[in-house]
Amino acid sequence: MRTGTLSPQRRDAAMAAMTSGEELDVLVVGGGVVGAGAALDAATRGLSVGVLEARDWASGTSSRSSKLIHGGLRYLEMLDFGLVREALRERGLLVQKLAPHLVRPVSFLYPLEHRGWERLYAGAGVMLYDTMGISSGHARGLPRHRHLSRRAALRECPSLRPESLIGGIQYYDAQMDDARFTMFLVRTAVAYGAHAASRARVVGFLRDGARVTGVRVQDLEHDRIVEIRAKQVINATGVWTDDVQDLVSERKPFNVRASKGIHLVVPRDRVQSSTGLILRTATSVLFVIPWDQHWIIGTTDTDWDLDKDHPAASSRDVDYLLEEVNKVLVTPLTRDDVQGVYAGLRPLLSGESELTAKLSREHTVASPAPGLVVVAGGKFTTYRVMAADAVDAAVRGLNRTVPRCCTDQVPLVGADGFVAMRNQRNALAAELGLHVSQVEHLLRRYGTLTDEVLTLVREDPSLGQPLEGADSYLRAEVAYAALHEDARHLEDVLTRRTRISIETFDRGTTAARAAGAIMAEVLGWSPEQLDREVAHYLQRVEAERAAQEQPDDATAELARLGAPELLVTG
Repeated sequence: MRTGTLSPQRRDAAMAAMTSGEELDVLVVGGGVVGAGAALDAATRGLSVGVLEARDWASGTSSRSSKLIHGGLRYLEMLDFGLVREALRERGLLVQKLAPHLVRPVSFLYPLEHRGWERLYAGAGVMLYDTMGISSGHARGLPRHRHLSRRAALRECPSLRPESLIGGIQYYDAQMDDARFTMFLVRTAVAYGAHAASRARVVGFLRDGARVTGVRVQDLEHDRIVEIRAKQVINATGVWTDDVQDLVSERKPFNVRASKGIHLVVPRDRVQSSTGLILRTATSVLFVIPWDQHWIIGTTDTDWDLDKDHPAASSRDVDYLLEEVNKVLVTPLTRDDVQGVYAGLRPLLSGESELTAKLSREHTVASPAPGLVVVAGGKFTTYRVMAADAVDAAVRGLNRTVPRCCTDQVPLVGADGFVAMRNQRNALAAELGLHVSQVEHLLRRYGTLTDEVLTLVREDPSLGQPLEGADSYLRAEVAYAALHEDARHLEDVLTRRTRISIETFDRGTTAARAAGAIMAEVLGWSPEQLDREVAHYLQRVEAERAAQEQPDDATAELARLGAPELLVTG
């Protein structure tokens, strides 16, 4: 079985292979969902491939989304039928074939406020949404929408104020953990032969006349500058697209604009509901999304032109979301209910509108110089299509016959045999003395790779205990993240390999020392390194909390930058 482990040794071997002087067919810059998808696409076409990420995998936009795989119901109102149809096809592929262990259906209730016309209008839209999903050939596994009376809607969501609705429509989309999904894409690419290295920042491009022939890289793990040569380089850096293009000194084929979206995380018991909610706001829509024992509430949509590495949520952002969701809740949420807050940036192609909420979510691929391809825009859901288009453009510059994209037939690692292993969850729990809910938790996060996590527990039963300060996770998950998922820093584990940083009221500060001690044993940290990692994480939490008390973006950013990033190991 292909597992594509991302061990520290594998990372060093990947860098050695890429810097050996041998020219790669394709080098992908950017370790978000599109870059990881492009690496997998190119590798499964039989090309020699490398993928670089300046920080941690998915550390930018691809870990800070609404965690939804969806067609974009609101884009129907914009008459963007092509984008919706494409996204629904991708949603079906992911749920049914490519990642059933990571992507699963989730229901949403749309409360109706007006009699007559609104049910007809909204109902027609949701019916079209379902119909387009079916026509894409990949709708199986997601129930169809249904109309609800006010009484039925309140049974689904007792927390709704009765006077806020006259009925409702319930429909289905899908959700996933975006950071884990991206990391699984990287692992799958590695399983098919790609070389992958995080903490490898591109600082320049190599040229032969007009042609781009590779990149100059700052290897942050070993504090050195190296060169990697490739026939084709793909810039898939999302909101950093323009910054990377500046290193090429070529005219930009388009501009990418950043739109900030923030989300709140609250405990599940604060909203009594068996379904998610989708609510209209003055400018867009607001989601209340089930997230295990929590709800994710979001999002905002505001222009952002400050530091892209650390977008900050302000007090104004938090208050806006609370105000909007409280319009329909019997018991209002307060700041005391908020466990976690996270902010991310969407890469939007500029030029279509002054309002970021109206900018296109379509993507664009261009080749501004021989040997260089740029891909930007799009949605998380359509990453595979974006990746295929980018690799298609790169292939045209290889001057040889290359197979077509086949990633619609390539399940991610952990998918094969998932249903069979899920059926064995009771036996696995009994064997290892775990509760069946703990095994189910692992299956939702690792699929059939759960057996690799459980092997650690078999070898060291203490790893089968809950992690101190975050008992939803096992200690084994921290060890596994360091051993197989390229987690090199404590922040990687607490914010992306797990979601402890937004799922606990103390934002992971209690768990930090315990998780760090496990990583220290696996990675060979010195006591000083462990102390430095814990101190940095605590400083990061303090800076983010301070930012969320500031009135606007500028003051929030200053507070957030009080915790500079810890990039170098050792």
